[in-house]
Order: sequence, then structure tokens, then C-alpha cells
Amino acid sequence: MALTIHVADELRLVWDGPDVVPGGAVAVEGDRVAAVGLPAGLQERFPGARVRRWSGVLGPGLVHEGPLPGAPTPRERVHELLKLGVVAVRAESVTGSGLRAAAERNGLLVLSAARPTAIEPGGRADLAVFDGDGSCVATVCAGRLVHRRR
Repeated sequence: MALTIHVADELRLVWDGPDVVPGGAVAVEGDRVAAVGLPAGLQERFPGARVRRWSGVLGPGLVHEGPLPGAPTPRERVHELLKLGVVAVRAESVTGSGLRAAAERNGLLVLSAARPTAIEPGGRADLAVFDGDGSCVATVCAGRLVHRRR
């Protein structure tokens, strides 16, 4: 399985918690978080891993509540969410015209109820990186990079 270490200016394991790790990193193996920590330690632990460096704050991907953004096709509607750092949607938001299938094809979780998000070893690798103005730089769903701002 390919292993990737995502490094950012700042790491937050939860968005609403006080803990911030400057220069923190998340090692991702397959669709799971293998470890969190500082880049040097993770690179030593996982030699040969691909390293992706991001400017901004790396944290758990977001859960979208409410209707999906408008776009011509279900795939494009889901992509609009990925561009916002979303990795999960509520089931009632993806009921029509191929939306659920498009969400699942792109790795989005379809949830029956909202849940808090966190980055934890062994958990699903759902990550998002945001820059200083809050714009999403990158989204990772189940370990797969599904959005990267150019």
C-alpha cells in the first residue's frame, strides 16, 4: 500500500480544540491514518513515503449539512463540495438524480446523522488543508487526494 505523509504549516487534530501542532504531519496508508506527529519522526518511521507539503492548516475534513451546491451534473455538484474541504454529507442531501452514487464514487461518506470529525491513528484518512483566508487548498477522502487547488 502506498504511504503518504501530509505536512502543513499547522496541524489540528480537531477544529474546535485548543491543540495546534506547528509544522505537524499526518501519515496516511491506504484509506487510514497510520500516525500523526512531526515530519522528521514520521519520515524516519516510514522511510520511502511520499511527502506532500501544504501551505496552511491541515485538519479533519468537513461534514456538509444541507443541500449540495448547484451545478449541471451530480459529479460536478460533489466536486463543488470537495473544493470546500468536505469529506462527508448527510444522507438526506444526496437522495436524487445520481447524487448518492456520485458522492460514493468520490469517496464521500454518506451519514445518517452528523458527527464530529477528528484525525486519529487507525481512523479513516479524511483531511482538508485551508489557507489563511479559509479557502480549501486540498481535500483527502479515505486517503485519496480528491481536490488540490492549482
